[in-house]
Amino acid sequence: MLRRTPQERRDVPFRGYKLAYPMLSADGTEAGFTGVSLGRTHAYRVIAEAKCAQSSRHQSPSRLCDCGFYCFHELADARALACDPQYQQSVLLEVDAAGRYFLYERGVRYSKQTVTAVHAGLCACGWPAQVFVATGTGVVGWRKLLPVCSTCAGNRPPLTLEHFSRLAGVPVHRDDRAVAFTTGATAAGPELVPLLSAEVALLHARLDELQTQLDKLTKGS
Repeated sequence: MLRRTPQERRDVPFRGYKLAYPMLSADGTEAGFTGVSLGRTHAYRVIAEAKCAQSSRHQSPSRLCDCGFYCFHELADARALACDPQYQQSVLLEVDAAGRYFLYERGVRYSKQTVTAVHAGLCACGWPAQVFVATGTGVVGWRKLLPVCSTCAGNRPPLTLEHFSRLAGVPVHRDDRAVAFTTGATAAGPELVPLLSAEVALLHARLDELQTQLDKLTKGS
């Protein structure tokens, strides 16, 4: 629900959190983003000003339109939205929101945005994302990227998180909470999982052998 405030323009920015799809310019020299809902057809850069895609006759955001940038007040709300299957290919952005704005219970709709950090979460397979690969889709002038682990990247040309960070001019992180989600196996690294599984199987075999020997001793006595 919209909360009316005496001020509708802010020079000191709000800190906010939002989801977006990572994008790469057609010539490969710039990194950008698109929205996960209303803004999917328009790519924006790290520093951007909102423009209404439906009409150029009013400033964005407008009370009579749903245009503008959106972000959550709390990081937890953005993380919760990222659990929805339709948003799992997105990245989490930390943003400074300024300019014209409307306050809502959980977030802000606003006109000026600066992305300050990018967090890549989990690959669809459950491992932490390590690189970006092209999805084969996009908008005019921009290719949509997908955060994946190195295994799921396969033979597709990867764009490292570090390279995307240099193109965007902001830090790109692997999401710490996403890494923690996979617990001990992640800390060891995905390449160690088969080895750990083999060691567990060997331990069970030794226990079975020991139990067999104990059974023989029991019967013999």
